[in-house]
Amino acid sequence: MAKDQKHADPEYLARSAALRLLARREHSRYELTLKLRQRHLETDVIESVLDDYEREGWLDDDRFADIYARQRIEAGYGPLRILAELQQRGVKEVPVCLSLVTEDEWCQKAARAREKRFGLGRLDGDLPEKARQARFLARRGFSASHSEYALVSLPDAF
Repeated sequence: MAKDQKHADPEYLARSAALRLLARREHSRYELTLKLRQRHLETDVIESVLDDYEREGWLDDDRFADIYARQRIEAGYGPLRILAELQQRGVKEVPVCLSLVTEDEWCQKAARAREKRFGLGRLDGDLPEKARQARFLARRGFSASHSEYALVSLPDAF
């Protein structure tokens, strides 16, 4: 096939674009579909290419979800935010690494996030500051019980 013919073939374009994207980082099937649609490729061509890549093991939503969740946990995010971000990326299953983290570990992670941002001082009489820190933890994806634990944590707590 001549070079000009390759660049006109929609399947070739879809395969090469998808492969370049996957070479940079893991993607969910949904993310790849959106990125290939932005390149004005036919839906049936995209689906065919992504089916082939899944069979080859180059595209795997479970692997993507696990890697993504681990990165977000390490970055100090809570389970609610991580799950919401995965849903936005088309992943419906809860990654195994997320279900292995216990409630106590999530509480510890929330306390570490608070310590990193604000320090672990007492908040007994300062209701506005306590509310501000609670909002921060909620935005980070920690549940109310995780935030509650973090807001009463002192430097010697963990």
